[in-house]
Amino acid sequence: MTPNLLSHTQSGTGPTLVFLHGFCESKEVWTDFVKPLLHEFQIITLDLPGHGESELPKDYSMEAQARQVQETLVSLNVEKCLLVGHSMGGYVSLAVAEQFPDLLYGLCLFHSSALADNEEKKESRNKTVEFIQKHGVDKFMETFVAPLFAESNRVSCQPAIEKMQTIGKATPQETIIGCLQAMRDRKDRTEVLKTTPIPVFFMAGKEDPAVPLEATLQQCHLPENSMTYFLGHVGHMGMFENTALTRQALLKFAETLSPANAQKYRSQNSF
Repeated sequence: MTPNLLSHTQSGTGPTLVFLHGFCESKEVWTDFVKPLLHEFQIITLDLPGHGESELPKDYSMEAQARQVQETLVSLNVEKCLLVGHSMGGYVSLAVAEQFPDLLYGLCLFHSSALADNEEKKESRNKTVEFIQKHGVDKFMETFVAPLFAESNRVSCQPAIEKMQTIGKATPQETIIGCLQAMRDRKDRTEVLKTTPIPVFFMAGKEDPAVPLEATLQQCHLPENSMTYFLGHVGHMGMFENTALTRQALLKFAETLSPANAQKYRSQNSF
């Protein structure tokens, strides 16, 4: 793999949808989610720096990660894409929208936020760093993943929880700590939402412990063009907790950007 380029998958033809995973995840979280979309869209999934099969970076800041996303997409001859970012992937997506707006024809904040960490959240991240340094990655992942799912979904989503734990335990401690510090120090990007001409889609779980409903309500009206989908009985992991509805909602947003293509896709496929 060429230095600075991120590990990726690239399949399908049509308008390009790019998926960025979240903290302690990898491109594998999107594997089942994107399969039905491959008929009419080019789907690209990326491993963010230090995650999955991507190399460890020197800089974990959202800006630096955004540059690596842009460099990788340019290398794949992507001129325009709908960028879907889950959680930390959404923070990176907002940095892409700020630095490389011409690369995007749409932006989806998938359980994510433009708000910076408040002091309480910053302190929580510092304590998490201390916990990992003392107890290690495996111990952290055993307590981190399950609470991201709505309590009512934890039994049915047990295979997904175990998959997430496995991915997380394979993530280098250096990456986990680097990303915690980068998320803690990231800037507020609500101004990006206020000024961008790019259509923005907010996917929100009503029981999300990481991005509370109130945070989404503070932001979803800011872009000039936006859509918001609120998922009941869903926490932070909508791609697993309610795959069909989240996929349908994303498709509906894509339809507003490319009506003819999405309508053709809708007539040929059911969820």
